[in-house]
Amino acid sequence: MVLDSRRAALVVIDPQIDFMSPTGKAWPAVGESVTENNVVPNLHRLFQAAKAAGIVVAISPHYYYEWDHNWKVQGPLELFQHDIGIFDRKGPYDLSDFRNSGADFLPEFKPYIEDGKTIIASPHKLYGPQANDLPLQLRKQRVDQIVLAGMLANMCVESHLREFLEQGFEVAVVRDAVAAPKIPEGDGYLAALINFRYMANGLWTTDDTVKRLKAG
Repeated sequence: MVLDSRRAALVVIDPQIDFMSPTGKAWPAVGESVTENNVVPNLHRLFQAAKAAGIVVAISPHYYYEWDHNWKVQGPLELFQHDIGIFDRKGPYDLSDFRNSGADFLPEFKPYIEDGKTIIASPHKLYGPQANDLPLQLRKQRVDQIVLAGMLANMCVESHLREFLEQGFEVAVVRDAVAAPKIPEGDGYLAALINFRYMANGLWTTDDTVKRLKAG
């Protein structure tokens, strides 16, 4: 994949407190991987480089509203997330108690996300962008190359990657700007990395990505 800033976007998935802060509700499950991969500083560098390069920046957030907790069909991760109250909001039109909650963006990312230029897509509800407006927003900007980062590597990041590839986008994943939980059966990050090697058009480090963005 040869990055072309005229048609590229940085897409960051779930850059939210519950995933990326020691105060977040999912930190006991993902904190080790976030720390090992230096995810927060690397995402900060990616935001900074993308803004300097003038490319599209888009966020695919994860929110659960009150009625989402009444789903009759759920998988293990959904049950876990609903049980601990991750990404909870009262509703799409209600921002009470949202600021600085687990569903809010990490404070160090807000200058980039809340600059009036970054696309904040409607929330994805499970793992991929099929239920939100992110693909539409990117197409409306004539984007067909995506630099992908965020959380969780083996769930939402991989699901976004697969859907974007199926829709004809060219996608590079930033391997040290993603993280995942570890379970007795294995490391979710490693599982994702193996699949990224098979599928992604590029698998770059943050250093590689920043250099490519500077080069245009």
